[in-house]
Amino acid sequence: MKADLPENIVEDIAIAVVLMSETPEVKNWTVYVVNFKDEPITNVMITSKGYGEKDGKQVKTSLLRHFIGDLDANSYAGVEAIDTAVFGLTNEYWMSYYIGKEIFDKKFIFLPESIVDSNIIRIPLLNKPGVMIK
Repeated sequence: MKADLPENIVEDIAIAVVLMSETPEVKNWTVYVVNFKDEPITNVMITSKGYGEKDGKQVKTSLLRHFIGDLDANSYAGVEAIDTAVFGLTNEYWMSYYIGKEIFDKKFIFLPESIVDSNIIRIPLLNKPGVMIK
């Protein structure tokens, strides 16, 4: 059964945690999906959750579902705001989308403490600082 399904490889799609603004007291971060393809993707759905250990206890955030809809070629869309308090957890984004009638899906995982200054790059298309998984 599972062997009959096509192995659709996800390429040229990224999830980025982007620094939108900052003051001396607060940094505001937003998660984006970025389509680097030269073709649109449709019916984009993303689930997000965080999990791991904090203060010696296992914690889990709520599972959130985000319907983005269609995403044009070489474009991006906001998924959710993210609080710096969860940067110490594993943050998982599971994305599915269509190209034509073919479905694609991929899990993007930001490991604990991976959203740090030393990993920040300039995110293409958004032209803002952030951490990206492609």
